[in-house]
Amino acid sequence: MRVLFIGGTGLISSACSPLAVERGMDLTLVNRGTSIKGTVPDGARAIHADVHDTAALREALREDVAAHGEYDAVVQWIGFSPEHVAQDIETFSGLTRQYVFISSASAYETPPTNYVVREDTTPLSNPYWQYSRDKAECERLLREAGAERDFPFTIVRPSHTYGYSDIIFGITSWAQPWTIADRLRAGRPVLVHGDGTSLWTVTDHRDFAVGLVGLLGNPAALGEDFHITSDDVLAWNQIHGHVADALGVSRDALEEQTVHVPTETLIRFDREAFEGPLKGDKMNAAIFDTAKLRAAVPDFGTRHWFRDSIHESVAWFEADEARRGIDHDANALWDRVADQYTRAVDGIFAP
Repeated sequence: MRVLFIGGTGLISSACSPLAVERGMDLTLVNRGTSIKGTVPDGARAIHADVHDTAALREALREDVAAHGEYDAVVQWIGFSPEHVAQDIETFSGLTRQYVFISSASAYETPPTNYVVREDTTPLSNPYWQYSRDKAECERLLREAGAERDFPFTIVRPSHTYGYSDIIFGITSWAQPWTIADRLRAGRPVLVHGDGTSLWTVTDHRDFAVGLVGLLGNPAALGEDFHITSDDVLAWNQIHGHVADALGVSRDALEEQTVHVPTETLIRFDREAFEGPLKGDKMNAAIFDTAKLRAAVPDFGTRHWFRDSIHESVAWFEADEARRGIDHDANALWDRVADQYTRAVDGIFAP
């Protein structure tokens, strides 16, 4: 089975690529070769190209198909705009038997009408995050292409999926995940949206990989949508406690460092930093019914739990100083919020 990953070395896909090879798939990756989160696995081929240069990408794919044949499945890991997906529809029509678009569970209705999310009953509607609305529009284009020209799409929606190169925290730096770990170990205040009790689903990228690879070449996946999420449902305070444990920070110290701030207040401090990721995502409970995926991929299940996996993540960062970058802009914002909010609250209750 011949498979093309556009991307394939990022946080989520870095577990999918080796599993695809392990299962005997003939895998080719298209990327720029700049990710530190994963490498091209042994047994896979790489095409180094700028995926945003449509003409160059199409020429590279033409040469690859001429040498090795058409694709049984293409997975688009890094498609974020409707324009990009529209170009993909033109590029891959007649070139693949299946086009898998990695969307996002944040595209679902926000806030949810029902706390359990299902593919067949939960609509796509997120007024708080442009990223999510763009993903939903990409999905609409694919459904339209499927109906009008029989384009063989499959939509996959990850929720909060982590790997070695990630340290989950409610308010963190995506660019430099070690920043929050450094703050915790240094005894600096850490922000938590709300009271930290809303429930959140976290998924190890190795479990996600079983679901994703199981959908490739799967007739039950054509024209369908699936979220790939685990059974690991935790309150944010629990997530933060597991992070502290892995870093050797006591729970008492974590409690002293934690500053709980209402989400709406955080947004008033910095709308761009907090509205989409929090009001459009993390402040809402996220629990997923995965019956549809399990029916299509019977071997999918939760085999990795965050309380254990976070220790692997910390070890990954500690193994190489270059991985432990610090986001100084985020630090400055968090310090300002913690200081001003704490002083304001203390002022209200001062004798």
